[in-house]
Amino acid sequence: MGESKGEAGPRHVLVLAGDGIGPEVTQGALRILEHLAERAGLNIHLTHDLAGGACYDRHGEFLRDDTLEAARNAHAILFGAEGGPAWDDLEIEGGPTARSGLSRLRKELDLYANVRPVRAWPGLAHLTPFVPERIEGADLIIVRELTGGVYFGEPRGIATHRGETRAVDTQVYTESEIERIASFAMALASRRQGLLTSVDKANVMETGVLWRRVASAAAARDYPDLTLEHLYADNCLFQLVTNPRRFDVIVADNLFGDLLSDCAAAIAGSLGMLPSASFGPAKAGGKRLALYEPVHGSAPDIAGRNIANPMAAILSVAMMLDTSFGRPDLARRIENAIESVLRENVLTRDLGGTASGDEMTEAILAALT
Repeated sequence: MGESKGEAGPRHVLVLAGDGIGPEVTQGALRILEHLAERAGLNIHLTHDLAGGACYDRHGEFLRDDTLEAARNAHAILFGAEGGPAWDDLEIEGGPTARSGLSRLRKELDLYANVRPVRAWPGLAHLTPFVPERIEGADLIIVRELTGGVYFGEPRGIATHRGETRAVDTQVYTESEIERIASFAMALASRRQGLLTSVDKANVMETGVLWRRVASAAAARDYPDLTLEHLYADNCLFQLVTNPRRFDVIVADNLFGDLLSDCAAAIAGSLGMLPSASFGPAKAGGKRLALYEPVHGSAPDIAGRNIANPMAAILSVAMMLDTSFGRPDLARRIENAIESVLRENVLTRDLGGTASGDEMTEAILAALT
């Protein structure tokens, strides 16, 4: 999915820092990216633009058409965070693409495969609800289908029906949507431990029945050596919090993937430790457009105080270097630096420490080797 190490020319990165703590954590991530790029001879060209509430305040919409086109033509997109109380109650007609710049990017760029790695980090076990031995060595990836399902299904809306207000959301998936996300997850699992857990609610949902049927057929046809297991979403959640080490790669629809990945943050100790990447369809040469973002939200209550944890954004840059720019060596350097900093007990407030966001970035820069 990535570029080769020897490719020349500038790598164009569109930076959309967004709202709340987004600009703060993005600034830290860019410092790491520019530091490594300069020393590795990577030609990184950054373009900054607005998205989310910051864009709405200036332009009256959450994402401009020009920004969408710039994203379409970028090698990678780095997104900070979106949203906050100032925009939550706006009455805007239309679905999520009209009310969210991030949702519009995901849908219109067809960024259908959301990859969220989760691991147990050294020195953070005390922040989790787990007995340390239960999460030691935990290392899993949740693959979430990102452009379909109940978040985008039609019909949807709130209206009066038979004398009372009724809300409608539609869960819908096609065979091709399921097959492509299942195949993406299977390819990923085949490069790891060879175990894929497919999550659904086939016992009560027709989409779950189709999900299970399509995933099983794709595995039998294309990945006969892969171990594919099916779990109901509630069972998967239970096992995730009782024995997270049993999982390798989990694939789920938009709603279940959202819930599972946030729950899995407990393994890492904080949402501030979870990066993500969202990939579009493969282009010529196997390349994919990708958007990288920390999993945490905009946290407007702490914005501007320099206490936000930048590590999820920095780890998102590591994913960018690995997958979009073909430099897994640089990605490992970032991960090793973060591990070193955590072992030295340099912690931001969400991790029980006192380090500011800037101090954490400086500590990671100093630990890079």
